Amino acid sequence: MSQLAGLIGATILAFAVACAPVNSESTTRAIGVERPLEPAAATAETATVETATVETATVETATVENATVENATVAEVPTSRERRSFTMAFTGDLLLHNRVNASAAANAADDEFREYDYESLLAPIAPLIAEVDWAVCHLEVNLSADNTRLHPYPVFRAPGDLAYDMRRVGYDSCSTASNHVLDHGADGVAETLGVLDDAGLGHTGSARDPEERFDGIWIEPDGVKVAHLSYSYGFNGFSVPSDMPWLANRIDEEQILDDADRARREGAEYVVLSLHWGEQYQHTPNRQQRELGPRLLASPDIDLVIGHHAHTVQPIDRINGEWLVYGLGNLLSASTQAARRDELLVQVTVDETADGTFSTELRAIPLHLDPVTLTVHRSDPQVRPAGIDPRLAAALDAGWTRVTTVLESGSGWSELDLGS
Repeated sequence: MSQLAGLIGATILAFAVACAPVNSESTTRAIGVERPLEPAAATAETATVETATVETATVETATVENATVENATVAEVPTSRERRSFTMAFTGDLLLHNRVNASAAANAADDEFREYDYESLLAPIAPLIAEVDWAVCHLEVNLSADNTRLHPYPVFRAPGDLAYDMRRVGYDSCSTASNHVLDHGADGVAETLGVLDDAGLGHTGSARDPEERFDGIWIEPDGVKVAHLSYSYGFNGFSVPSDMPWLANRIDEEQILDDADRARREGAEYVVLSLHWGEQYQHTPNRQQRELGPRLLASPDIDLVIGHHAHTVQPIDRINGEWLVYGLGNLLSASTQAARRDELLVQVTVDETADGTFSTELRAIPLHLDPVTLTVHRSDPQVRPAGIDPRLAAALDAGWTRVTTVLESGSGWSELDLGS
């Protein structure tokens, strides 16, 4: 009888050992618990099993294992998180001709705290900027830190007050690679970026040192790591110094793809590419835009392309579910031709999908610059304020027709949201 009891005891012990985890650390990794289970608890349960009958041991061992896994699952394993989503807005060139600065100065005439007021020129569209998670402007001029040494075309230097007003309107960063970025050389780049820093605006496309060239590309709306890259077709005859290749980004397909690849390797989940390109005053994209744009967008490392420089609105294409915006026109300028006062503001909504990638929807909002006040307005007749000046209403109507006609020529037209 004692032999039978010993056999039963050995069987119980072997069964308990076989059912127990090999070690708490490996079990912890398997179920996602960050720290090992307490050894004292495991010892107590094992002791209970060893003094039980075979039938009880089987039941209790199963109960202990289920309790361990169930408790760990409830307390330690994270539930699936909500899919992330964010919105961005992009607008056209900030091209500060003398008349724009004069208008801003007149707006600030009764303001003892500033010399220039550009904020008033953008007040009608400020709600469209404020409602997105991240808004991006395109700066085509150098800025003065003290509002002095101003210079008009062809080598722009504009009041630094512009940067502070863009921040007040709701912008978060600016792309800076343009044909005017080197108008005042390396000192001009440094002064401009210093003003943007002081105003609280991020920047990408030019840099004061090699580290800043890449460090400046990062933004993070709604916890999504986004890289924003910016390049220009050229610099109006100025050259990037050979010992400062990071000073300003020039369009080079291989370099752009290398930068986008690096951004992905450094954690970018979504990559925006801003390109200063095309033929001035032309609605139709040129050969470089038509050929290079789709090739870049086809890269798995690039999700969205936003274009500038033509000073007129250009079409928007959608290629394999991704958007290529050829040209947004201007934002602030003193252009006299009506078509050069037509503009676009685009809002993009980026949603995380089930497989962890992101899809993008785009809303195109036609704008028009009032030639009298240099104030920017939405041209959509459905959202026009009551009592608007008939002269301005007629200009907005004409602008709406011109812009929608241009957009109809793009492959993205049928999927564009122009809604009010």
